[in-house]
Amino acid sequence: MNAIQKVSNWKMNPIFAGICYGFVWLALGALALSVLLAASSASEDNMKSYTYIIHGFALLVAGWTAGRRSGKKGWYYGGITGLLYLLIVLIIGFLAMDVSFNWNKLLYILLSFGVAALGGIAGVNTKKHKK
Repeated sequence: MNAIQKVSNWKMNPIFAGICYGFVWLALGALALSVLLAASSASEDNMKSYTYIIHGFALLVAGWTAGRRSGKKGWYYGGITGLLYLLIVLIIGFLAMDVSFNWNKLLYILLSFGVAALGGIAGVNTKKHKK
């Protein structure tokens, strides 16, 4: 088997793939929100609900991707993907803006697990099965 065939048969870890797709959608949402903020007279304080929507959509896509690529246990792969996604976001927030941990973060952890697990369940059910 030559090198090109080996690379084309290589499968990415479903959780890693989900996190990558989630952060791509997060970046696109942040870019769209930045353009909206620059083009309008709205302040950053008014955009807080939009950031939650962007994170929720990114978590849903991340869970969906992990579930679809795993082909089984969508809630598990999606939920773990959501937890790792949020852990990365919390670490970046702590290091960049010195955001402290409080009890609201526990709610965010549970919600991110739930949203990504729902995405994982949907992703498993859209998996194309080989005949």
